[in-house]
Amino acid sequence: MIKADLHIHSSYSDGSENLTELMAKILQSGLNIAALTDHDTTDGVIEFKNLMPETINLVYGTELTCITKGIKCHILGYNFNPESEILHRLIEKGKILRRQKLETRIHYLKNVWNIELSKEETDWLYSRRSVVKTHLANILVNRGLAKDNISAMKKYLDGCKTGNTRFDGEKAISVIKESGGIPVWAHPLGGEGEPHLSQEEFLPKLKTMIDCGIMGLECYYSRYTLQEINFLVECTKKYNLLISGGSDYHGTNKDIALARLNTENIPVDAENLTLLKFLNLL
Repeated sequence: MIKADLHIHSSYSDGSENLTELMAKILQSGLNIAALTDHDTTDGVIEFKNLMPETINLVYGTELTCITKGIKCHILGYNFNPESEILHRLIEKGKILRRQKLETRIHYLKNVWNIELSKEETDWLYSRRSVVKTHLANILVNRGLAKDNISAMKKYLDGCKTGNTRFDGEKAISVIKESGGIPVWAHPLGGEGEPHLSQEEFLPKLKTMIDCGIMGLECYYSRYTLQEINFLVECTKKYNLLISGGSDYHGTNKDIALARLNTENIPVDAENLTLLKFLNLL
């Protein structure tokens, strides 16, 4: 059986492991195909490719934080040209948006919770290539204000209104395509800690996303039941979409194992992921 995981994060965004550490974990996991999909950045993908042994196929990836006609969503981009200028321009815009969001959250912690970050803490945050809510949450955990980053985010950060700092989804999808890549809707029924959409709630959103140019769905996902996965696979057949699958691995920042593609942790043959066939990796 061929093992694949097309949704993996490193310390270039909110994963806990640097590229060398992550490569060692991938080798231990027995994966044959992997994709590095850090949030709103392509930093690290070329370096990771150079680190990876020839026995493992690495797919260039990214996960863009978007809003598409009112639908908050994450768009995975696969197999793009990492040197694409149009993609670089979009990523640079995203860095500005993330910096704005970070500053809003820092002020929120100070003004609402009377938590003022030290210069060392803020310097570390601003040094990140792609800073996200998890980084702030980890600081709060290190201070002993919460037992883990999930509870820290729920208590101290989820009430913070950051405004619209997301990419326009149609633009992001278009840029991924223009960069030679394949846009896929990440965890379309809902991601980590989010309520999952019912079939009735999901189908109108799917039609909107198809109209915006999405080419695939992340059907196999660590937090999805077999019933949810089967429903998404049927949707791909009905609407002629590609099938992807990933764990959403973040190292110690999330309780998710590499290559876990369903809630039952049943191994999934990469042959089920039609995206890989489309990319001539099977």
